[in-house]
Amino acid sequence: MLSVSEQMKVIRRGAVEILVESELEEKLAESIKTGKPLRIKAGFDPTAPDLHVGHTVLIQKLKQFQDLGHQVIFLIGDFTGMIGDPTGKNETRKPLTREQVLENAETYREQVFKILDPDKTEIAFNSTWMGAMTSSEMITLASRYTVARMLERDDFHKRFTRQQPIAIHEFLYPLVQGYDSVALEADVELGGTDQKFNLLVGRELQKQVGQRPQTVLTMPLLEGLDGVNKMSKSLG
Repeated sequence: MLSVSEQMKVIRRGAVEILVESELEEKLAESIKTGKPLRIKAGFDPTAPDLHVGHTVLIQKLKQFQDLGHQVIFLIGDFTGMIGDPTGKNETRKPLTREQVLENAETYREQVFKILDPDKTEIAFNSTWMGAMTSSEMITLASRYTVARMLERDDFHKRFTRQQPIAIHEFLYPLVQGYDSVALEADVELGGTDQKFNLLVGRELQKQVGQRPQTVLTMPLLEGLDGVNKMSKSLG
């Protein structure tokens, strides 16, 4: 396994921000000492039949971690896909059916292995733990964050100030994504710059349950064909 400084050179390549870099260096040093690979998570909601070119930025970074000897977790957000990610949206997104989500998820499994090594990749579905969560457990999860904290998120804040509706289930999305990190005991989570708030929620929830908080690594967004919106499955 490469030294900490050599690994950090690879990890920094193309990254926008690493929170907190010193913590990641400590984790890498422990990984080298113990021989235990870090758990690197990235989540993808199956809201369309195919992964798009914008996803390759994250998947290539996962591949770099994989090549460094770490455990890569490709998380398929089949549960969160039915909620609908409100990130960057100025209106409530229409949820997908269970059938639509499962059909899309199957193509993701096939496509991701064009980049990642299937023998060294853990595929996870967040319905595994979220689907088993009771209503009282969901309420407990919701109690871990306040509405005021949620309104710190730029898109929620804009919609609130414009008096545009925000559905309660949209507030749950960052919490569910954050809880995924608790369930998977993630050491590092990757995401686009627009996902920073959600990734930090994961850190906070891990702290609350006594886990070591994950390192957050954000990657740049690719612009869509209109040159304005990010490349996405729903916008193209």
